[in-house]
Amino acid sequence: MLKGTKLKDYPHAQKRRLFLEKTLGINLSGLGEFSFAEDAVRNKNIENLVGATQIPMGVAGPILVNGQFARGEFYLPLATTEGALVASVSRGCKAISRSGGVTVLVENVGTTRAPVFQTKGISESKKLIKWVENNFSALQKVAENSSSHLKLLNFKPYFMGRNVWLRLNFDTADAMGMNMATTAATLIIRIIEVKTGCKCVSVSGNLDVDKKPSWINFLEGRGKKVWAEAVISREIAQEVLKTTPDKMVETSRAKVLYGSILSGSLGFNSHFANIIAALFAATGQDLAHITEGSLGVTTTEISDKDLYISIYLPDLMIGTVGGGTGLPAQKEALSLLKIPDPSLKSGQQVLKLAEIIGSAVLAGELSLLGALAAGQLASAHEKLGRGRMHTDISGLKADVNR
Repeated sequence: MLKGTKLKDYPHAQKRRLFLEKTLGINLSGLGEFSFAEDAVRNKNIENLVGATQIPMGVAGPILVNGQFARGEFYLPLATTEGALVASVSRGCKAISRSGGVTVLVENVGTTRAPVFQTKGISESKKLIKWVENNFSALQKVAENSSSHLKLLNFKPYFMGRNVWLRLNFDTADAMGMNMATTAATLIIRIIEVKTGCKCVSVSGNLDVDKKPSWINFLEGRGKKVWAEAVISREIAQEVLKTTPDKMVETSRAKVLYGSILSGSLGFNSHFANIIAALFAATGQDLAHITEGSLGVTTTEISDKDLYISIYLPDLMIGTVGGGTGLPAQKEALSLLKIPDPSLKSGQQVLKLAEIIGSAVLAGELSLLGALAAGQLASAHEKLGRGRMHTDISGLKADVNR
């Protein structure tokens, strides 16, 4: 502290850092470097603010995207501490773009919240479900009164003994919407309790399923479902990926399919979470939803001697407003993706982001499978993960990732 200055005279975050430094005998000056205003995040994004931790952010691409909401070339902001990841995704982007781009589709499933109720037994459980079915339109109005940006789309009931779960699906426009869904579900719960006499045990009964990998989210979807595909010619595979379509299909079958089956994995892919995590950190998404983003399937086939590759993301929980998306650095990362896009309506900005994320995941899968098929994984990390870095994003020739 400066001579004559008291702790109370410092901003809140600095007070806490100084207190911790004095108490623990350590230096926390690195945490004091951040671009956001304290008042913008305090008690909104964070409590007991002491500063910020920084993650290096690189840019991969460009990648040519042929989607309904994302069309054209995009540079991908990837925040990571793993050497070789950005170069790997860039290599995948290069192969895809030279092959005519990625075709991508997105479906809005909705943000789920699943309150669990306690009944007197299975007969009353069935009566509770029937009451909700008969009064669903009224419950939709209750939900919509909680926010002009939210709609209750549907619900799916589950019951077991004296417990009833209602898996509610909400359209939350461009927001990820977990808090919006919780608020609406709370209002719905109050109506159900009064009208049926059944008590709600928890607003979240873990059938949502929020921030955990699960088969129900895999099968029914959550947030956004995304499909992406590309056809990579044999010539481009050999030139860019240094291998052949046949070897990549063989590697994919052994790793993505057989290895995943044997290990009991919930995701049949190479490294979805790697790309999801880097994009989430860069654009201000809720990082815990990386666990859901790790679900999904990669498929490969030979198509007229070329490589057909696709990915399916059934559980992508993202937003372009709210949460951390409004922080200065994260907002700039979204602007790299041309979000917000003035040509799109409310609720379509997040669909554009979903299509771009799906395209990025495909690029990452393509590059890694190519590296594994070519036996280049170890050399890539030796080259890029130990202090040597590429600087020319237009000609990255990394040997690739994990």
